[in-house]
Amino acid sequence: MRSASATNGHPELLDEFAADVRAGLGGPGQKTLPSRYLYDDLGSALFEAISFLPEYGLTRADERIVRAHAREMAAMLRPPVVVAELGSGSGRKTRWILEALARLKPTVYYPIDISSAALQRCAVELGGLASVRVEPIEDDYLGGLTTVTSQRKTNERLFLLFLGSTIGNFERDKAQEFLGEIRARLLPGDAFLLGTDLVKPPAALLAAYDDPLGVTAAFNLNLLRRLNRELDADFDLALFEHEARWDAAEKRVDMHIVARRAHKARIKALDLVVLFRAGESIWTESSYKYEADEPIRIARRAKFEPAGQWRDLEWPFAESLFIAR
Repeated sequence: MRSASATNGHPELLDEFAADVRAGLGGPGQKTLPSRYLYDDLGSALFEAISFLPEYGLTRADERIVRAHAREMAAMLRPPVVVAELGSGSGRKTRWILEALARLKPTVYYPIDISSAALQRCAVELGGLASVRVEPIEDDYLGGLTTVTSQRKTNERLFLLFLGSTIGNFERDKAQEFLGEIRARLLPGDAFLLGTDLVKPPAALLAAYDDPLGVTAAFNLNLLRRLNRELDADFDLALFEHEARWDAAEKRVDMHIVARRAHKARIKALDLVVLFRAGESIWTESSYKYEADEPIRIARRAKFEPAGQWRDLEWPFAESLFIAR
């Protein structure tokens, strides 16, 4: 595993990162940073660790559904099928779908991720599957999907996976817009599997996003370490703490990096000084929770037709399968 960030070797991504940091930390009002920047190589590894925590039931629920119903899903798709996954991470949960499809016909799998380290883990995790060829794509969601669709064969159907409720990191109107962007890149008959974390008691959700071991805190605070490394900043991580907040009106968990006391930090690459009041925060992530019928409604508006939904009851979670109209 290499320790360099996902922008290493990609000047255009570093420029975009710098612009987003300036916009999020350089103005008045609530300080913000986009959640996608949490996932550099170290961040991706920390998130993988989070998925094993007893408090974070989401990943296990997702995997239980996929493992139990992979053959059923595969049987609903007309071959030949190629598989692509947005934000694949290590690809651990995807194994069951690939094995089910490969029983019917040799399968190509395109994991799409901005972290080269995550893609390397994915290649190791799934590279030994019989009749499966793994073709990693280091890119963002839509860029990677565009690459996949541009090289598919005429008779191939695409099975696109978006597992783990990553859709919950989008504001609801942005989630709708994103599904529209996905649909615009698919052909009629292509399939789309969407994971969504469902509404549950706030106490369970807050424990999942603020675990006693402090792994989620390390994941969140690593964003400041990334600023120090990539933009020559001098954030002192000891002056900040992680905080998770439940917003009942919006049905979401928000993650913040909170200043323990008033101080200032410099981002030399941007010639920017950032002032913090005691208790002031950087809002780094929102994780929206869904009612079970919400994914169906937003997918229909994006010109998908529902083909099936499977739910986990131990940790309320849903996987919804759609077919592009």
